[in-house]
Amino acid sequence: MKFEGYAPCLNSEPYKMSLSPRFIAFLIATLITVIMLTFLSFVPAADAAVLFVAGVSCFVGSYFFIFFTIDILVFREVNRIYENVQKLKIKDFHVSKRTLIKSVNPLKKLNTEISAYVTKKQKEIDELKRMEAFRREFLADVSHELKTPIFAAQGFIHTLLDGAKEDPVILDRFLGKAAKSLDGLDALVRDLVTLSQVESGDLRMNFATVDLKHITEDIFEQLESKAEKRGTKIKIKPKELDSCFVKADKQRITQVMTNLIDNAIKYGKDDGKIVVEFEEDKKYYQISIEDDGPGIPPEHLSRIFERFYRVDKSRSKETGGTGLGLAIVKHILNAHNSKISVSSRIEKGTKFSFRLEKANI
Repeated sequence: MKFEGYAPCLNSEPYKMSLSPRFIAFLIATLITVIMLTFLSFVPAADAAVLFVAGVSCFVGSYFFIFFTIDILVFREVNRIYENVQKLKIKDFHVSKRTLIKSVNPLKKLNTEISAYVTKKQKEIDELKRMEAFRREFLADVSHELKTPIFAAQGFIHTLLDGAKEDPVILDRFLGKAAKSLDGLDALVRDLVTLSQVESGDLRMNFATVDLKHITEDIFEQLESKAEKRGTKIKIKPKELDSCFVKADKQRITQVMTNLIDNAIKYGKDDGKIVVEFEEDKKYYQISIEDDGPGIPPEHLSRIFERFYRVDKSRSKETGGTGLGLAIVKHILNAHNSKISVSSRIEKGTKFSFRLEKANI
């Protein structure tokens, strides 16, 4: 019997018939019976009746013992191993795994080990593929975002060099546009550096006691002109709140609040309103920034914290921004042991929420 015939017996009907546990048990039991009867035939006291009884007993005993050994301990477990490998090939990781402590069958242990090992390796491969796809997408996005302001500034400067600089009006206008493009490029590079530092853990947080209400009021003043252009009203809730002392890195939490409030102004509706609310409990402050703008479609909510992801690309280009703001916000808050959540309703508005630990005053 050739070894290569063993594998097909697991899924090929002809081999199941010829190499089934019953057939193997029958052959071996017959061979043992023949050998035993041959030896007994040389014993003078062994007549035909004794040989018959001994032969039947030997055959039956040998048959069931061999059948049990091969079927239960070998064939069934090898079939399970084969089925599990087939499942793993199609990435079906819901393979039942027996505890090794209870199992005394080495084939059962082998089955469990193969399933666990292949599952782990397949998941590692899938994760590497996902990260590779993410890396390619990220590089493509970075290239595109860098190319836009560089080409714009290049175009304005080359136009001036080609002779347009002789006209003072065109000179001032084109230099202003080139400067604006370069400012956008500078903001993008700074955001990329910040995001890289936060993700890699190189950017350390300097936690201290900060008054988040005071920080928010300062941000209101900085963004006042931008809000007035759109007729946006910004207020803090509750009105009677005197302070909101939390444990945070002042610079980074200011960056978080600035980004969220600035986004609410840019993407909210004209003559709208923005409410920054502070809710206090025993250990935390729950902070929310809510606008009454057009809202975010449900299919975009799970992706808005990804790098360079834009809900409305045409509107995002008009309003500016690097497309990294919310990704940076998410990572900064993660460094504060907090998570940001978002809820939105179409034509009703969007609400971003997170919480920070209260400071002991």
